[in-house]
Amino acid sequence: MAAAVGAEAKPLIKVVAICGSLREGSYNRGLIRSAIEISKSSIPGVEIEHVEIAELPMLNTDLEGEGSFPPVVEAFRQKILEADSILFASPEYNYSVSAPLKNALDWASRTPNVWGDKAAAIISAFGGSGGARSQYHLRQIGVFLDLHFINKPEFFLKALEPPAKFDKNGNLIDAQSRENLKQVLLSLQAFTLRLQGR
Repeated sequence: MAAAVGAEAKPLIKVVAICGSLREGSYNRGLIRSAIEISKSSIPGVEIEHVEIAELPMLNTDLEGEGSFPPVVEAFRQKILEADSILFASPEYNYSVSAPLKNALDWASRTPNVWGDKAAAIISAFGGSGGARSQYHLRQIGVFLDLHFINKPEFFLKALEPPAKFDKNGNLIDAQSRENLKQVLLSLQAFTLRLQGR
């Protein structure tokens, strides 16, 4: 019986989660915390690591050496390279992605591009549209980076509409939103395995 269970176990996929907001109390950081909790409790085979982008310098090719980057950039690029897939959580700024996220995208796209051929998903918490326009812009950027985004389900969380979505510490507490987030993670898992032929 144990052998049968083991045979059905899904291979481990490593997901790097990136938050486009640097604010400690960001709702998008709350989404990443919840994604980590959900994956640990109810999605076997998914391991999510939140990788910070706050310390990345603004993109400046003068900082590049002969085939090398500043240490903090090298470390970030290595995290992306080793990941099977990417989970982006970002607010919408001026109908687009945030400046810190765009900077991270640009650094990791420098030759050799370490985003290429990876599965990805986008989640966002924001007022109004829930960050929809930033998600569509990120998908457009992903075309050039050779990122492969899941198409469904989409996750746009209108953070300020009742019922309350987050507690005072920025943790996601709305049960339906947590279930929707779980479905995104399951879709990302399945798509990653399919893309890798596993």
